[in-house]
Amino acid sequence: MKLDFEYGNGYMSAVLPDSTDIFIPGRTVKDPPCLEQTWDALYAQTLKSIRNPIGMEPLAELAHRGSRVVIVIPDIVKGGDQATSHRKVAVRACLDELYRAGVEKRDILLLFSNGLHPRATESEMRTILGKELFEEFYFTDQITSHDSEDYEHLVDIGYTENGDHVIMNKYVYDADLAILIGHTQGNPYGGYSGGYKHCATGITHWRSISAHHVPKVMHRKDFVPVSTRSEMRSRFDRQGMLMEEKMGKKFFCCDAVLDTMSRQIEINSGWAREMQPVSWRTADRRTYVHWAEKKYDVVVFGMPTNFHYGNGMGTNPIQMMQALSAQVIRHKRVLSDRCVFIVSSICDGWFHEERWPYLRELYELFQHDYMQILPDLNRYGEYFSTRQDYIRRYRFANAFHPFHGFSMISCGHLAEEHTSAIYIVGAREPGIARSMGLKTRATFEEALEDAKRKYVGDSPNILALPQTFTTAAVHLCMKDPAQNDAGAAGLLRHPCGG
Repeated sequence: MKLDFEYGNGYMSAVLPDSTDIFIPGRTVKDPPCLEQTWDALYAQTLKSIRNPIGMEPLAELAHRGSRVVIVIPDIVKGGDQATSHRKVAVRACLDELYRAGVEKRDILLLFSNGLHPRATESEMRTILGKELFEEFYFTDQITSHDSEDYEHLVDIGYTENGDHVIMNKYVYDADLAILIGHTQGNPYGGYSGGYKHCATGITHWRSISAHHVPKVMHRKDFVPVSTRSEMRSRFDRQGMLMEEKMGKKFFCCDAVLDTMSRQIEINSGWAREMQPVSWRTADRRTYVHWAEKKYDVVVFGMPTNFHYGNGMGTNPIQMMQALSAQVIRHKRVLSDRCVFIVSSICDGWFHEERWPYLRELYELFQHDYMQILPDLNRYGEYFSTRQDYIRRYRFANAFHPFHGFSMISCGHLAEEHTSAIYIVGAREPGIARSMGLKTRATFEEALEDAKRKYVGDSPNILALPQTFTTAAVHLCMKDPAQNDAGAAGLLRHPCGG
């Protein structure tokens, strides 16, 4: 069979055996039905949710005239930007409830929770919020983006019981009411976005994020395959609950379970500790797809230049490694012990240094100084994360924070650890791929023949994943539950209950 896979800004064709299985999120196995996708229907469902929150009082009882409110909104990386996106509908519904309770517009701040991602540009703010909401708040300076290096607007709230240092956004800390607009969408880091993950990663400091986005957490056995039972998820929850304890208030969450097209399947509001498990029950049905009837020896997919973290992710070698590892984390349950990846990538050496100004230096460092595996770079984490040249690029030039690179590096090693080999097909600068421990071939067909000869034999089970980076991914599981890891799905047993 002939299939097309993402490659740069276009596609590369592969001729694969007719026995190849194909999985495309939302098509091969249908998502659970989404809610009616009209503004009025979604607004009504969202309003119903925020008026009937799980585990805490509704907004109308929490807010009153004089209340200072911060609405925390995910950045451009997640959640969709269609006219009826959860962010657009939920922010409007929350605002209407606040106004009904007597809150004045002048006492409301919209805060983008970019964490260590680039601070939101004006264009991104407009895209996320839509023209009406943007213009309602932007020209009165009531929209801002979290700055994890702005110490005038950060608060050190101490340490969790297991020693995580938590430094958080002062606007949120000082507010009378903090609202988190989140997305319960499959994520290789801790199972799902939204809930306490939103605040633990979106409105904190690199030292807080270094408690979980590091090898000692990401290389634990409970991290691969992904689940909500990992140490990483536990640390998100503990950090979020410490924020609530020190603020003296609960976050009011409004989270939507999203489908492949970022459409709302279900909307839940309330206290994250009690709301998360409810959202996860529905999200599990969409995300943990029990489909595979055999383990796969070869997985084939394509890597576009622009996805998830932005333009250049599919060419920047460290970002490439993170993307490869994300496929391992999501799909480990269906991979054989000898599994090989075959992946098209233009791999032309473009680092996109405006967005990742430090990754070329890290890449060069990895080639020297006794660096054997990517985690060996981790000892430079503090050095890079306190470099003022890189910090200023994050604060004032819409670049990623330097510590974000180390979270990518910690993840990136997992691809090597959990595969027999990874072939990059069609690299324009193949030496870059080889320098990351990857093999290179000109075509999919050449790579498959080499893999058969060296790793998987003449009749491998092959899985093709077209669109794996251009849709909201799933976590593939075996159809027979007995063949899955015990953490395949299910609710967290610590510390939030469920």
